[in-house]
Order: sequence, then structure tokens, then C-alpha cells
Amino acid sequence: MTPSVGSDAQSRCDWASAAPEFTEYHDTEWGFPVADDRQLFEKLCLESFQSGLSWRTILAKRENFRRAFAGFDFHLVAEFGRVEIDRLLGDAGIVRHRGKIEAVINNARKAIALVGENGSLARYFWRFEPPADEIAVPQSASVSRSSIMLSKELKAHGFIFVGPTTVFAFMQAMGLVNDHATDCSIRPLASARREGFEVPG
Repeated sequence: MTPSVGSDAQSRCDWASAAPEFTEYHDTEWGFPVADDRQLFEKLCLESFQSGLSWRTILAKRENFRRAFAGFDFHLVAEFGRVEIDRLLGDAGIVRHRGKIEAVINNARKAIALVGENGSLARYFWRFEPPADEIAVPQSASVSRSSIMLSKELKAHGFIFVGPTTVFAFMQAMGLVNDHATDCSIRPLASARREGFEVPG
């Protein structure tokens, strides 16, 4: 994919120019490796909310989602019940989709179980880091062998709204794969961060 050149003369992935708020997200978050369990859980949830919508919609509401879902502390979200679901369905600041809201609560409970089995979510997710040659051309695919495998594993553990496309977007964003365009100025920064990153477990 051909990068776009911004007003600062920096080349970026083409999608980074699609909306003003995308630039900072692209330059400072997307594709950089993450080992924090709360951040990993948050991103998995937000990607499931994005299904059928645009990432711009979700990014614009991200702070509202954080407020509504207790900062995506999955230990707290796991305790949500009917009262919290009704509250969330009435919250205009988020995406009011019952299935996706209930999925976050369900997945929070399953996340606790994964931590019990693996020590942390980070240890679990980073087991699925793709080999370097799995994606030959950056941004050429919306799924991968590794995302299909992780999706199947998550579903086997009882997670919902975690299809292979959703999971691949999660892996791109959390740095399990550096999918910045080859000529993107941020790609080497993400690569350098990855070289200094200690894989959990």
C-alpha cells in the first residue's frame, strides 16, 4: 500500500490521513508492542465493538468506553450484571449494542480464567505472535494464519465476538505484527520498539 505524505513531510500508512485524529494514534500506538493486560483487553473489546462500524467511530468514543467499562479492568467488568447492562444500553456515549456489551462482560470473565491458566493475558496472546514471513507484504491481508488460530483458541475458551478479522486487527494494533507500510516513517520506530521488547513469558 502506498504511504501518504503529511504536512510534516513524513510518510505514513495511507489510512493515517483518513481523519485528523488518526495521525497521533498511528504514530504513537498502532503497531507498537503491548504487554499490559488491561490495554490488551481494552483493545480486544474495542475491536469487537468496531465490527460493522468504522474505527473512527470507536476512537472518537474511546474515553467514553473507558469510563463506561471501569477502565477495562476485566476483574471489575466481570462483576457487571443486569443493572450495569441497562446502564450501558442507555449510555449515548458508547455503541449501544446489547450483544457487544454482553460480549465484553462475558470476555472479562473468560480473561480472568486465561490469567489463571497462563499467568497473564500478555503471556497468552504473545504465544500467537506470527513468524516474520507470515505476512509477506504489509497491509495486504485482513486475516492471517495466526489470527485464525488465535480466534479459534479464544472461542474454545468461551470468548465471543472474536472472529479472525477482529483478532487480526487486534494483533496489528498491539504490535504482535508490524503491519505499517514498508515506506511508512513509523515502521522503523515500531520495529525498534519491538527489538527492545521483552516477550512476556
